[in-house]
Amino acid sequence: MTAVSRSAGGPAIAPPSAATLALKRALDVLGSVVGLLVLLPFFIVIAVAIKLGSPGPVFFRQERVGRGGRVFRIFKFRSMVAAAPRPGTPITVRADSRITRVGAFLRRSKLDELPQLIHVLTGNMSLVGPRPEVPEFMNFYTPEQRAIILSLRPGMTDYASILFRDESSLLDGRNDPVEIYRRDIMPIKFGYYERYSQDVGFLNDLRIIVATVSLLAFKRVPESFGIEHELRADAAANRGKWTSP
Repeated sequence: MTAVSRSAGGPAIAPPSAATLALKRALDVLGSVVGLLVLLPFFIVIAVAIKLGSPGPVFFRQERVGRGGRVFRIFKFRSMVAAAPRPGTPITVRADSRITRVGAFLRRSKLDELPQLIHVLTGNMSLVGPRPEVPEFMNFYTPEQRAIILSLRPGMTDYASILFRDESSLLDGRNDPVEIYRRDIMPIKFGYYERYSQDVGFLNDLRIIVATVSLLAFKRVPESFGIEHELRADAAANRGKWTSP
């Protein structure tokens, strides 16, 4: 993968201030507590549907890389047949036969991601930050890229999550979805991760959270937020740097 760093050769990007990080953590704790309490009835309904839909546990656990390179086991609502990832790959496309009927709905609506509020509360994740990668894919980044990604808590949503909201559809029908993801998607995602590392802030996190909720509920982000316009302009301006040769 081509190294991507807008700060390369220029002045070092100052890390977020202690006050900024404290406000971010306060938002994480408040948001995760409220979210878990409000969503608990839905969690019960989803858990029952998963158990009725196919045998196996309610939750799917998988190792992901967190801040500082610390590995943790992520929680998701199980969307595939039990023990499905072992015979396949870490990449899942929409047409994957391992996905259950209930799981297809959970993936499409992103409800399978909601248990990660537990990780936000415990501090392994943040509401907003680079999405946590499996160790296998983290190794595809250069040391400089990993340093930027691992300086932040991984998040439930971020800029890349908004633009790549239907990522699995981009991989449908590809002979080697892992290679496509590594070569074409990961460099662009990193560009947005790097941008977020420069944009960390309480108000910006709120903007991304509200935009994500709007996207999931109404299938669109209000133009007044400016997020999609900014990110697509950023992608166009950095098209040469955000793709592999």
